[in-house]
Amino acid sequence: MRPIALILFLHFSSLSFAGKISGTVTDDKNDILPYASILVKGTTRGTTANSEGKYFLVLEPGNYTLVCQYVGYKREEKNVTVATENIIVNFQLQLQQLTLSEVIVKKGEDPAYEIIRQAIKKRTYYQGQLEDFQCEVYTKGQLKLRDFPKKFMGEKIDFGDSDTSKNKWLYLSETIATYSVKKPHMKKVEVLSTRVSGQSDGFGLSAPEIYSFYDNNVRIGDLNPRGFISPIAANALNYYRYKFEGSFFEDGREIEHIKVTPKRKYEPLFSGYINIVDQEWRIHSVQLLLTKQSQMELVDTIKLDQLYVPFQNDVWVIKSQVIYPAIKMFGFDAYGSFVNIYSRFDVEPKLDKNYFGNTVLKYEDSSNKKTQVYWENARPIPLQEDEIADYKKKDSLEQLRKSPKYLDSVDRKNNKPTVMKILFTGFSINRQKTRSSYSFTPVIGAISFNTVEGWVVNTGVSYTKRLDTTVLGRRSIFFSPVLRYGFSNHHFNASANAGYNFGKKYANTISISGGKKIFQFNNASPISPFYNTLSTLFWEKNHMKIYEAWFGGIGFSRTLDEGFTGSVSFQYQDRIPLENTTALQWRDRKDISYTPNYPTELTDTNFTRHQAAILVISIGWQPGNRYVELPGRKFSIGSKYPHFSLSYVKAIENIFGSDVKYDKWHFGVRDNINLKLKGRFSFNIGMGGFLNRDSVDIPDYTHFNGNEIIIASPYLNSFQMAPYYKYSNTETFYSALHVEHHFNGFLTNKIPYFRNLNWYLVGGANAIYVNKEKNYAEAFVGLENIFKVIRFDFVWGFEYGRKPDTRVRIGFMGPISGIGRGE
Repeated sequence: MRPIALILFLHFSSLSFAGKISGTVTDDKNDILPYASILVKGTTRGTTANSEGKYFLVLEPGNYTLVCQYVGYKREEKNVTVATENIIVNFQLQLQQLTLSEVIVKKGEDPAYEIIRQAIKKRTYYQGQLEDFQCEVYTKGQLKLRDFPKKFMGEKIDFGDSDTSKNKWLYLSETIATYSVKKPHMKKVEVLSTRVSGQSDGFGLSAPEIYSFYDNNVRIGDLNPRGFISPIAANALNYYRYKFEGSFFEDGREIEHIKVTPKRKYEPLFSGYINIVDQEWRIHSVQLLLTKQSQMELVDTIKLDQLYVPFQNDVWVIKSQVIYPAIKMFGFDAYGSFVNIYSRFDVEPKLDKNYFGNTVLKYEDSSNKKTQVYWENARPIPLQEDEIADYKKKDSLEQLRKSPKYLDSVDRKNNKPTVMKILFTGFSINRQKTRSSYSFTPVIGAISFNTVEGWVVNTGVSYTKRLDTTVLGRRSIFFSPVLRYGFSNHHFNASANAGYNFGKKYANTISISGGKKIFQFNNASPISPFYNTLSTLFWEKNHMKIYEAWFGGIGFSRTLDEGFTGSVSFQYQDRIPLENTTALQWRDRKDISYTPNYPTELTDTNFTRHQAAILVISIGWQPGNRYVELPGRKFSIGSKYPHFSLSYVKAIENIFGSDVKYDKWHFGVRDNINLKLKGRFSFNIGMGGFLNRDSVDIPDYTHFNGNEIIIASPYLNSFQMAPYYKYSNTETFYSALHVEHHFNGFLTNKIPYFRNLNWYLVGGANAIYVNKEKNYAEAFVGLENIFKVIRFDFVWGFEYGRKPDTRVRIGFMGPISGIGRGE
């Protein structure tokens, strides 16, 4: 304990003999300059002003020269003498006075073009200059509302803070992290401390990645899956116009100030200013803007500021990076800032060869338990008054919200049913005090029609209880009973599913189910009851084929390390055939009638009652899987490599009277490949077959997810025009292919007027091969991102022995249909 005590004594002793410099940075009109940079000349020490232009810096006694910089303004230097008392040093920066120096230019060409050409030539040199480095990054993220509607989706907007003003803090967090890089692809973030306003157990945003404009393609989150073209990319001259607006001098270096403008609208391009160091042709700083015309998604505008400073010899490092997002959507008007301050650079870090593993972001133990005193000494940017107020307010509210009285009052308020919840979204009752919830099926999901049961009521409740007191805890139990009644065949079915989620580092689930329920012949349920209801009543197309079964099952799934997942399940079914009992329709179509309740493509009679005991073992693997690691817990964030899966199904004869006996397998590989400016290519390839088929009934066939209605089925897991059961088989080998390319604005952004809609081209193909006479293919082309949620496709189907056919399919992204782009 003595060495630790000595270190602490020396640390606080040094602080007691240090002086604090503070002040404000403004322009010549006394307007604040947010996130201005203040450096100690001749060193890498410094700080950054906050969004109110205020800064502080703690230095040992001595004489120093402080340098204040802000992009677009002339930097200012001030000599200071630091003693033990605090001093105030304010900066008032003047707009950068640019001089039009003599430059050699081609006749009729703006001198900016030659400067940019030189910068492009040096791009790869500076891109690879820092092969390895490590630094400390302070990140502060804030997001505010300046306006919002009274209601959204029929629900009253209530932030639960008794504040009726329109100005709201949505999010405020701080993190301090170590950022390590080994080019070309290895990166790791270790969060040393983190804080989220109103969430004592929360983990704040830590995104220290440097958006390098030395890269051809600059990827900024998911704002545009194509990325954005750098103003000094190898082919930048094809996309940008440049204007030389003058130069200024810093430390004997001439800095060229260049205005950047996109040549065409609706391209993934920046606008604004880039400053280039003359003769060295490196980036000094940038002030760039992205708008909706840059083909951004989700947000309206993004402003990006960067400032680089000399480090040693020929090496410059980034000092600050600030992103200012703004968004207006559905009546919500939000804006914010996310600032990264980089310090303590080590350009020759001595890292263990195993330092870069599969964890790319790690929050250290107790990183979210730092004291107020720690943060006051550690943060390089002083908090502004409204940030201090938000911390105090939300921390107090958090304590209040833990009281039983408050939790009961919130539950009483939030658990009130509404017409929207009852009819469309589902109704939930939450008990925060006991960490439990009850969710009820909405009316639209509970009522359906089919030709076997007639009108059906299929309703249930899902009960969930979290066993851990922390939000991130994995332990929970769930229980979901379902009751079903058919008004035509008068059958009553009841079933239930229960389970236990657990695991600290990785997720594990064990489940058990049983009862009597309705199954589709293809147990993957290729057509939803809702769409089958419409198809049956309006078009006399009873696509859904069902049977009844007493069943029981148990399953276990586990997430393993290195991208592996595994599961094993066993299910027993006592299968009972069902027949049509009603001919009700709302629209009688000539020469069309209901088909029998079995796949007529496979058989001319229904199956006889039989039993089946089935064991399924599956394993999945995605090499190169990356993880975010919290104390005692890891989350997968995917990989650049494909996902592989292998499953084995064994039907066991004579167990509980089982009549089926077969073995079959399936192997699959899927991936999404980001081609940046050219879009995203997705594929899902599968193959498999029966190893033996001694006794196989129709529900055990290899089935493909077909689709015979106008509403699209999940795109990378089904066939948009294939009959539901025509290609079902018991062959020893089959293969299936799904491919599609999302252009994400590529090509369509060249079409005048149309490009304003921000609709994206999509195309692809699906295919099944069973044997020479049993194969199917389809190709499609369409538009997506229509009103953000709609996709429209023309599909051409090609069946063996038949003329090609053309149909239209309409898809809905996200919660409307449960399918997403590229799924």
